[in-house]
Amino acid sequence: MHESWKGFLKSEFEKPYFKELSAFLHEAYETSQILPKKSLVFRAFTTDLNEVKVVILGQDPYHTPGIADGLAFSNRKVIPPSLVNIYKEIDDDIGKHANPSGDLTPWQKQGVLLLNNVLTVEAHKAGSHRGKGWETFTTETIKYLNTNRPHLVFILWGRDARNKKSLIDTSKHLVLEAPHPSPLSAYAGFFGSKPFSKANAFLKKNGLEEIIW
Repeated sequence: MHESWKGFLKSEFEKPYFKELSAFLHEAYETSQILPKKSLVFRAFTTDLNEVKVVILGQDPYHTPGIADGLAFSNRKVIPPSLVNIYKEIDDDIGKHANPSGDLTPWQKQGVLLLNNVLTVEAHKAGSHRGKGWETFTTETIKYLNTNRPHLVFILWGRDARNKKSLIDTSKHLVLEAPHPSPLSAYAGFFGSKPFSKANAFLKKNGLEEIIW
């Protein structure tokens, strides 16, 4: 995790809800196949807090073994279906996506925080770690970002992510919301939502460098 998150994370880790979550995860990792692997759970927080310009909030990690890599929607080996749809929307929105693979590290290095509402999942069981405490942690993360960073773009994909909208000061930040890019919901309003051009327009307006999507 990046040093810039140390104070926030230390405070959250000491709270009762997170201690309960930690106990659940300790047992879960011992008895089940949990994704991503332990060392990658907090990979989103290797993003320098002071460089964050865009927050993309999804649902939970890919539940197929070998896919989740700790960054929401990212994978180092393949391009999963949700990311295929994200790339399609980039192509339609701004012309052409820049990433040759499913690895979204290049976005992270530009200040895109790739976060899921829930950071772990049991293999082959989508949503299996909902209601265990991650939602509280994500809520606190969004509140912290809302207060401590200026002119952020929050991109909320899916119902769980969109429920966080009320936490964000829209007089200071831009909120873009749409259905999840999963093949199950992408045609319900994700396609055509144009979040990438809208995000870059907001960043440019506020004197910030645009993201190379």
